[in-house]
Amino acid sequence: MPENDPGTSEPQQAAARQGRHVLGEPVPAAPAGRRVKEPVPQRNPFLLWLKEIATVVVIAVVLSFLIKTFLFRAFYIPSESMVSTLDINDRIFVNLLVPEPFALERGDVVVFRDTKGWLPPSPQKVDGPFTWVEDGLTFVGLLPDNSEQHLVKRVIGLPGDRVSCCSADGKVTVNGVPLNEKYVNPAEVPLVRDFDVVVPAGKVWVMGDNRNHSADSRAHMDSNGGFIDLVDVEGKAAVIAWPLNRWAALDNYPDVFKSVPSEG
Repeated sequence: MPENDPGTSEPQQAAARQGRHVLGEPVPAAPAGRRVKEPVPQRNPFLLWLKEIATVVVIAVVLSFLIKTFLFRAFYIPSESMVSTLDINDRIFVNLLVPEPFALERGDVVVFRDTKGWLPPSPQKVDGPFTWVEDGLTFVGLLPDNSEQHLVKRVIGLPGDRVSCCSADGKVTVNGVPLNEKYVNPAEVPLVRDFDVVVPAGKVWVMGDNRNHSADSRAHMDSNGGFIDLVDVEGKAAVIAWPLNRWAALDNYPDVFKSVPSEG
């Protein structure tokens, strides 16, 4: 019977047989090209959730800013000049691709900057603790512009058109054609206000649908002839977005103007 090595214990021999390394023996190097796996640290699920939320918010803000800058912009309606097409406190989306690269058409509802002084001076805005938040959301397009520096009216005359009032039956005419204006507020018969103008190049003639309660081109003929510069047009109002029960696409009533020749 073979004798056991007195310098080697049975547990050490067993460990050696099973491929384990005993104290004092060198550890063989790992085979070339093979890496030892390190334990993967556990990530905090709450921090991962916060990261995902932050990413979504940043993407939403960037997309909103791009849309507001190049495609659509929200506006707030503060007056009754376009009733019953638009009510006070309606929020609308305006297509910024009109009048460029897409041209305006007669009947389009447009939002334009008040560079002619049609509006009275607005009271100075009082800043509150969260004013910067509102201004920021308006800037990126997540809130409608309610700065009262814009107006909304309907285009009646394009450059070169002769617009006058009124025909024998009290209708506005464009290039000699009387208009059956279906968009005018049916609650009141429009008062007759005589005018006869030819729209210059680069300008448009605009009127409100609530004809008796709209300080439009007719009311400002002593300033720039009552015309609006095309460069001041922000865009074409496309849809009523708020309140939800008034959601609707805005019509430019092409049938009203289909018989009007291109120029007077």
